[in-house]
Amino acid sequence: MPRVLVVDDEENLRLVLRTLLRRHGYEVETCGSAEDALGSVDSFAPDFVIADVRMPGMTGIQLCAELKRRGSEAVVIVMSAFGSVDLALEAMKAGAYDYVSKPFKQDEVLIALRKAEEREQLRRENRALRAQVEHGARFEEMVGRSEPMQKVFRVVERAAEFATTILIHGESGTGKELVARALHRRSPRAARPFVAVNCGAIPEALLESELFGHKRGAFTDATSDKAGLFEAAHEGTLFLDEVGELPLSLQVKLLRALQEGTIRRIGETKDRKVDVRLVTATVRDLEAAVRDGEFREDLFYRLHVLPIAVPALRDRKDDIAPLADHFIARHNARLGMKIRGLDDEARRVMLSYGWPGNVRELENILERAMVLADGDVLGVADLPDNIRRKDESRLFALASDELSIKKATRFIEDTLIRRALERTGGNRTAASRILEISHRALLYKIKEYGIR
Repeated sequence: MPRVLVVDDEENLRLVLRTLLRRHGYEVETCGSAEDALGSVDSFAPDFVIADVRMPGMTGIQLCAELKRRGSEAVVIVMSAFGSVDLALEAMKAGAYDYVSKPFKQDEVLIALRKAEEREQLRRENRALRAQVEHGARFEEMVGRSEPMQKVFRVVERAAEFATTILIHGESGTGKELVARALHRRSPRAARPFVAVNCGAIPEALLESELFGHKRGAFTDATSDKAGLFEAAHEGTLFLDEVGELPLSLQVKLLRALQEGTIRRIGETKDRKVDVRLVTATVRDLEAAVRDGEFREDLFYRLHVLPIAVPALRDRKDDIAPLADHFIARHNARLGMKIRGLDDEARRVMLSYGWPGNVRELENILERAMVLADGDVLGVADLPDNIRRKDESRLFALASDELSIKKATRFIEDTLIRRALERTGGNRTAASRILEISHRALLYKIKEYGIR
C-alpha cells in the first residue's frame, strides 16, 4: 500500500486529504509543519509527500530542498494557494515533482499522485534493469548472474554470428526458446524472420504440411497452395522446439533439407531452395532415443553440431532473486500494480524450494502471489501451500539429519524467528510471545542471526 505524508498547517485540509486518500487505498499520515514532517519522513518512510508551499516556519520549498539534501526518495507534490504558480515552480526547481493549485478538486490530487506513481514505477524498473546490466545479469530477454547462465551467454555470443546448427537441451521451463531468440537477435540474420514451432504440439498428419508446405489438391483440405515454415523463415532462423517428438518419416525430410538446402512441398515434384539457420531444442535425451531406434543417428549428429545446455533453476540458485525482481517489475507494468518486492523470509523459502517447473514456475507463482497479495510486499503467506510445505519438510529433515546439535539449533531458531516476525508484521513484542522467549532474548537473537 503506497504511503503518503500530508503536510499543511490547516487542520481541516489535512483531515480532508487523509479521508480522501485512505478511501482510495493509500496509507496516510499528516503533519502540521515542515519541521514535524522531517521527523515523520524518517519514521513513516512515505513514498509521496503532499506539502503546502506557504507554511509558518519552514516552507514547502525549503522542505523539498531539505529532503533532497538528505537523499530521501519520497516524491513531493506541492500545493499552492491563490494561483501562486511562481512559488510552485520554485518548489519544483527545489525538487518537487508536481503541484496542484488551491482550492483543488479531489480528482486533481488523485491524478497528480497517479502520475507520480507511474513515474516512480518506471524509474524503479529502469534502475533494476540498469543494475542487472551492470552486474552482467541481463542478456537479451534472459536474466542470470550465476556461472552456469554466464556460460550460456558466452556460448550464445560466440555462436550467434555463425550459421552453425544448434541443439539446445534442458528441462521444461528453463527458457530454451529465449536462448534461440537471443541467437537470432545476435546473428547477421536478426533483420529477417524468426519462426518458432513446437513439434510436439502439432498432430503428425499436419506437421509435414506446416514445415514444408503443400500444393493445392495435394490432400482433401488443401484448397490452395501453402508455403511451409521453412519458406517463411527464408534467410532467417527456424526454431524447432521439442525436435525429439518428430516422427521418423519427417526426420528423413528434415535431414534432407539440412543437407541439400532444399525443401519440397507436399504434392509437388520440384525442389525449392531455402536459406535457413536451424536451431532446435529438446527435453529428451536424444542419444538414448537414438539407441532405442526412436531418433535417426545421422540426424542427431547433424543437429548436435553445437549443443547448448540450459541449466535447471535449482542449479542456478543465485539467479532466483534477480529473476524474481525482474518478473515483479514486468508484472507491475503489465497489470498496473505496485508490488515492491519479496520480504527476507519469502526469499529464503524460495531459495530452499526445488523448482521442478524451473523459471516458468517461478514466474507463474510470482504473478499469482502479486494478484492475491494484500500488501505491497510479498511474504511467505502469499506463496502457494506446496512451497511452504516443502520449506517445513526441509526444516524437519535438516533438524533430524544434522548431527551437530549446535548447527541444527541455530537453523531452527533462525527459521522460527523469521516466521514469527513475518506472521506478526515485524512486531517483536508479539513475536517474542509466540516464540515463548523474552523480548530481550529475541532482540539478542535477531542481532546474532542478522535478521532485518
